[in-house]
Amino acid sequence: MSAPGTPGAPGTPEERTRRGKEARKRVPRSAHADWLPPVDRPDPVVVLERQGRDRLPELLPVRYGRMAASPFAFLRGAAAVMAADLAARPHTGLTVQLCGDAHLLNFGLYASPERALLFDLNDFDETFPGPFEWDVQRLAASVAVAARENGHAGPRARAATVAAVAAYRTAMLRLARLGELDVWYERIDADRLLPLLRSARHRRRAEASLTRARRRTSLQALGKLTERVDGRHRIIHDPPLLEPAGVSDSAALRKIFSDYRSTLSEERRLLLDRYRFVDAARKVVGVGSVGLRCFIVLLAGRDADDPLFLQIKEARASVLEAHLPSGPHPHPGHRVVAGQRLLQAASDIFLGWMTGPQGRAYYWRQLRDMKGSADVAGMTPADLTAYARLCGTALARAHARSGDRIALAGYLGTGDTFEHAIADFAEAYADRTTTDHATLRAAIAAGVVTAAPDV
Repeated sequence: MSAPGTPGAPGTPEERTRRGKEARKRVPRSAHADWLPPVDRPDPVVVLERQGRDRLPELLPVRYGRMAASPFAFLRGAAAVMAADLAARPHTGLTVQLCGDAHLLNFGLYASPERALLFDLNDFDETFPGPFEWDVQRLAASVAVAARENGHAGPRARAATVAAVAAYRTAMLRLARLGELDVWYERIDADRLLPLLRSARHRRRAEASLTRARRRTSLQALGKLTERVDGRHRIIHDPPLLEPAGVSDSAALRKIFSDYRSTLSEERRLLLDRYRFVDAARKVVGVGSVGLRCFIVLLAGRDADDPLFLQIKEARASVLEAHLPSGPHPHPGHRVVAGQRLLQAASDIFLGWMTGPQGRAYYWRQLRDMKGSADVAGMTPADLTAYARLCGTALARAHARSGDRIALAGYLGTGDTFEHAIADFAEAYADRTTTDHATLRAAIAAGVVTAAPDV
């Protein structure tokens, strides 16, 4: 597989289309339907425990507790389990910059540098070059599991999965006909979310999400995450999810700040220099990420009421790296930042990376920059189908920036073979996810792993 981002896919559009069609000989579109767990498939709990070996041990029960909540939560935290399952299958060889974890909840709202509210992928911890269908399969599986969790059955559940993949295919066909700059500037305005929702209740909830996202800024975080101590803002103590950094951690963060600063462009370094360090804390985030070292830093600009919150998150090897050729970025933090910049229509101006104490890799970004996500739980069949379609469209836009969109369109074609095959896979993988979730709960009940529920 050639790496994404290489200068121009060679050949005419006709030749590139032909290359995509030739990939059907390696993996026919209908072949995506077939999935059975291999006989030597590792125990999912063993995979999770292996991931946890170098994480903060006191936080692992939080991770297991969150994943044990439901099959949907389990799938969200089990990107490593699914990566191994996908790697055991033949792949098309049509390479893109993968999100690596295109789960339904890893799409959402965020602000562009121009302060427009966009809808896009919003998690890149596992980003890596690989076969395009792996992201599509993970998205489809998450839709299938969400549909079941919302009580949808049979054709109604399948309709949402088919819609996500059909939207990916039709968007890729459209993007294949556009010029390079048109594809690069393509973006999805967040207001497109509202007309898709048929349920008045979910439309109101979506409107509330948009309003909350516009309010989720560093200034809002200042009121929620800090308190006044001796006239100065200090990050609150809310263990185990939020704990002020000790003297050694604060000193280390101050020391490595200049290394992070050097990965920003010149004008952004100038902007960052206008802020001063105020306080830092360790913060627990996500589901699959729990146990990784993550900090937030409070900076002050013009005065104490002009805050900037940055998040510093540990970056590890992508769960995909064990199954694919090496990528272009040996530094895990650089990998995450480069992948995000490539896949998102517009990215955080403070994205950067560096190496911290003990040689650990980190990346930096704003903690709150009008970020928000949809409330998938309880969506009606029609609303889940509409939302899944939007996610499929966003994923195609991201892949078109890094891969050969014309070859991808050639592979996908104008018929519906691909989406129905992926829907078959998703249904089978939803069954496996239910079983894997039960395996985790049994391990918790047996005391093999410890879980902290509702944290």
